[in-house]
Amino acid sequence: MSGTSNQAHGAGVEDTLKDFWATRPRRPRYGRKVAGVAAGIANRYGLDPVIIRVAFAVATFYGGAGVVFYLLGWLFFAAEDDEVSPAEGLVGRGRSSSSTPFALLLCLGVLGSFSFLFDHAFNGWLGLAIVGGLVFLLHRGRRDQGVVPTGPAPVEAGPVPMWVPVQHGPPVPPPYQPYPTPQGAPVTMPTSTTETPAGAPADATAEVPKPAVDEDGFRTEPPAWDPLGAAPFAWDLPEPGRSLVPDYEPEPPEPRRRSKVGPIAVAVSLLTIGGAVLAESHGAAWLSVPHVIGIVLGILGLGMVAGSFVRGGRGLIGLAVPLAAVGVAMTTFWPNGAHGGVGELTAHPTTLDQVKPDYSLSVGNIALDLSDLPGTGSIRTSASVGAGEITVTVPANADVEVSCESKVGEITCLHDNLDGVNKSTTLTDNGPDGPGGLKIFLQVEAGAGSLAVNRG
Repeated sequence: MSGTSNQAHGAGVEDTLKDFWATRPRRPRYGRKVAGVAAGIANRYGLDPVIIRVAFAVATFYGGAGVVFYLLGWLFFAAEDDEVSPAEGLVGRGRSSSSTPFALLLCLGVLGSFSFLFDHAFNGWLGLAIVGGLVFLLHRGRRDQGVVPTGPAPVEAGPVPMWVPVQHGPPVPPPYQPYPTPQGAPVTMPTSTTETPAGAPADATAEVPKPAVDEDGFRTEPPAWDPLGAAPFAWDLPEPGRSLVPDYEPEPPEPRRRSKVGPIAVAVSLLTIGGAVLAESHGAAWLSVPHVIGIVLGILGLGMVAGSFVRGGRGLIGLAVPLAAVGVAMTTFWPNGAHGGVGELTAHPTTLDQVKPDYSLSVGNIALDLSDLPGTGSIRTSASVGAGEITVTVPANADVEVSCESKVGEITCLHDNLDGVNKSTTLTDNGPDGPGGLKIFLQVEAGAGSLAVNRG
């Protein structure tokens, strides 16, 4: 085994690819979710199928390479009870359970995934190269691990042997005949001089005699339960009343050792969160909550990868999935962190000095009324909410330069109306009286919700 392993590590690229094709995974019939591609790879290289499925999902999310590789595995990996893969069965190289129309449909799916997912998209080709490199390194490092697939044994052609009936049980002995006794001789019964203790079973001390057998090992005398010799085919059965249960107890299975990968990953994640809190309190303002979530997800991901080699770390998936959802929400709606608070914010300044440079909430509604400001001067302010609504009212004759942006929701920005995802607009409106008077520079941003900028 060591020689094979050293040869595997020292093999070239061409030899590794040839060996991968010769020993490529087979798709199992049981334990599969869709087509068994992930389960087949896990069985081939001795990994946890959950890790392979997570890898396919991540590769699909970032660029779409997971879809392409899954379809390729479905097309070129044979099922465990098939001779060849659907692609090989399509060209007549053997038997495959996949029909010809279905194999053609898989081919069209592969071509379609290339054309739709990788059309002028650098991320798709980069993901394809990364996944291909990981598969190459996986086979190069773990080619001797797991279960090396072998196809179904071929049926050799040849003459069919003639059926010969087989006799089960010993041959039928001649009927039992007692020995004749001389005429006039008294018949005496054998007596035993060994006394049996009172209350003890009759066979407690006596040894069970072994039955007489012939040269072929078959009994020649009927057992006690068949004194007439009517069922010689069953004489090899044990005597009634004898226990078939062994007089020893099997050793209990060795308890499975729990992997320490999961607790170590959780401990490192908690230490990272604590270090981030200390760093932010000492002036690291750039380290926001989305940054910390991303770092913790990276630690949990490394823990899951390490756990796939030691059959551990499954519990990290239950932590990573909700944490990833929170991270996506934070990055989308609160890219700078949830520092604005929650609730209702209403402001109605009447002088330029009362206007704050920023009005923000994490979750809630903002109502900013600037309609009673004086008719001269200049101000700059902004309003933002992570999830909620914003309403800003500006004076009727003020000169306004406004920028409105919403991740998800409806925008009413003076005379511009937008609705959808990631919508924004920037405009300049000098009012019905034309340029001159109060100048307002306004920036309004909503993560998930609607915003409106109107004149008073």
